[in-house]
Amino acid sequence: MSYSHHSEQHYIHRTGWLRAAVLGANDGIISVTSLIMGMAASGASTQTLLITCVAGLISGASSMAAGEYISVKSQVDIEKADLHMEARELERNPRHELKELTQIYVMRGLKPELAHEVAVQLTANNALEAHARDEIGIHENTAANPLQAAGSSALAFSLGALFPMFSILISPEQYVATAVMIVGVLSLVALGAVSSHFAGTSMLKGSLRVTLWGILAMAFASAIGSLFNVSTF
Repeated sequence: MSYSHHSEQHYIHRTGWLRAAVLGANDGIISVTSLIMGMAASGASTQTLLITCVAGLISGASSMAAGEYISVKSQVDIEKADLHMEARELERNPRHELKELTQIYVMRGLKPELAHEVAVQLTANNALEAHARDEIGIHENTAANPLQAAGSSALAFSLGALFPMFSILISPEQYVATAVMIVGVLSLVALGAVSSHFAGTSMLKGSLRVTLWGILAMAFASAIGSLFNVSTF
């Protein structure tokens, strides 16, 4: 009897880069589009809007990269500290740690005898890995990667910010605000659908969720911008 190798590709493997990419693209579209709409509502010229868009793209991408790196690096530091603590406890009190691991498996539904046997075998194979995975919740599939998160976020923000910039370049001056708004909304619809596809969830719900919050943010920025008029300064 022959067995074919079957390996399922779970969505959890995409957590590291997908979260940062979606956050970056969403922020790039919403923040830069909102910024341009607010400036346009104040009466700024097309040239001013374009310069503002470029500045928003550069500063936003840099900020997202730095923020993601610092945030994820902090997570990595916490994970390393926990692993160091667990390694020290395994060395000082291996019996207690074995009982602790056994109890975890009992709470997950195994009978005490089987739970003990599983704990013994996993401890013999790699005690620290077993405790990291089953006690602390650290797994290689979801391990944080600061550089990956920073790069994904910065690149996604830049791509998201290109949409309002493109709409400024192709639209007549009197329709800039409208074009930016329409392109921004369509971009959010596409982002919600694409991110939901990679996450394995409903594309419709994802699009509605991302688009709704984006429209609210853009409407707020436009309303604030309309309170000012550059011609009066």
